[in-house]
Amino acid sequence: MSETFLGDLSQTKFFDLIKPLLVERKTGLLKIEGDEYGEIFLEAGNIIHARTAYSFGEEAFISIMNLQTGKAKFQPDVSSQEKTIFTQTENLLLNWTYKKEEWEKIRMVVPSPNAIFQISLQHHSEDKNIKGDQWNVLALANGTRTVLEIAKTLKWDEFKTAKVILQLAQEKVLEIGKGETAQNKKYIDRGFFQTVEKEFKNVMGPIASVIIDDLLTEFGESKESFPQDRALAFVETLSKEVSDERKRREFKKTMMEFFVPL
Repeated sequence: MSETFLGDLSQTKFFDLIKPLLVERKTGLLKIEGDEYGEIFLEAGNIIHARTAYSFGEEAFISIMNLQTGKAKFQPDVSSQEKTIFTQTENLLLNWTYKKEEWEKIRMVVPSPNAIFQISLQHHSEDKNIKGDQWNVLALANGTRTVLEIAKTLKWDEFKTAKVILQLAQEKVLEIGKGETAQNKKYIDRGFFQTVEKEFKNVMGPIASVIIDDLLTEFGESKESFPQDRALAFVETLSKEVSDERKRREFKKTMMEFFVPL
């Protein structure tokens, strides 16, 4: 049976590779080959089975979705004799996006990878319980290094670094430096994303919410504090996910009406 090469994970996010298979309700085997191996079986666009060298089911699916290297191939019309995933595909993807929800909380305090943090001036003297990873960040948060620079120095990813900074900020040990200014920034009304989710789901189905969350992560923003001046670009980028030209025009037309009062 013929295989189709979908892409290299070092150049393309895995979600972008599996997304068309889900939208088009494909049946078959999606394989990742490289330093790590993974398989995901689809049945009419539903994820029913996943396995790696050391896990299976939902745990294997989450592991595969987070892979950053390997070559992805799809073999159509291949059925699985096993079913290890019983969660609806929409909920399965939402579970995977839990980390993206954590990002939204982080972005409320750590607005961008270019934010600069410094040690807070203490106006009270209670003891602080600083853990190992937190000490590493404190040693580098000198009011000149960005979050990204701290991450690179520690050889961490941005998520881990920002999460530790969030913890320290909540403990009032770190505060944002003057290098990052948020004054006079205008944010889009919360109703904007309610409209986006409703209209995008009309054209993309249950996968819509996952695509929206994925794009929010790319923009480095959250629904709660999305800059007004980036809203139009967000809609334009999101519309490119709609392959049907007529549906894409309808989605953009509806969303453009939202900007009339702005």
